[in-house]
Amino acid sequence: MDFKKLLENNKAWANLRVEEDPEFFKRLANLQKPEFLWIGCSDSRVPANQITDTQPGEIFVHRNIANVVVHTDVNLSAVLDYAVNILKVNHVIVCGHYGCGGVRAAMTRTDFKPILNKWLRNIKDVYRFHQEELDAIPDEEQRADRLVELNVREQVLNLAKMSTIQKAWKTEGRPHLHGWAYGLKDGYINPILHLPPGSPIDPLYEYEDL
Repeated sequence: MDFKKLLENNKAWANLRVEEDPEFFKRLANLQKPEFLWIGCSDSRVPANQITDTQPGEIFVHRNIANVVVHTDVNLSAVLDYAVNILKVNHVIVCGHYGCGGVRAAMTRTDFKPILNKWLRNIKDVYRFHQEELDAIPDEEQRADRLVELNVREQVLNLAKMSTIQKAWKTEGRPHLHGWAYGLKDGYINPILHLPPGSPIDPLYEYEDL
């Protein structure tokens, strides 16, 4: 597809929105009060608004390969800080998806060169944490699907280890943390994990002087 087609599609979309709702863009320009922060995969088949049937402005979105939460990722930390402390979101959702190419790549011993290798190692670590369970699954697709779920779970736990979340839990009783996995084959979201504010975590990761 030529890039010009995207610009043409944009004009058609914008005109249709105004025909259906003359105040659509005026509302968007003047208000952003999302209830949710979505940490999802960069895969173009998993657009947050479409699969949840929500409108622009209702979900604040951060995406990366295989929806990982890395405490040294300044980009993610900045998004999380803005969402939690400025936008005051009540829910943070980590949404992975079955058939994730990043997860499948992490299951191999292929050299994807330095940058991707570093990123995928976060998922390899998840495999190592749960290796006994995963190695016991003979079917490769089912094993990959289970790793998708375990990866989502570990990333939610990584969120709970961050001081931004713990401080908001302590002072404001929010946000709820959710881990979901989206099915490319059927379009359904499978809830994996829910951590309400104040959920216990390993004491080693708890901050006392927030």
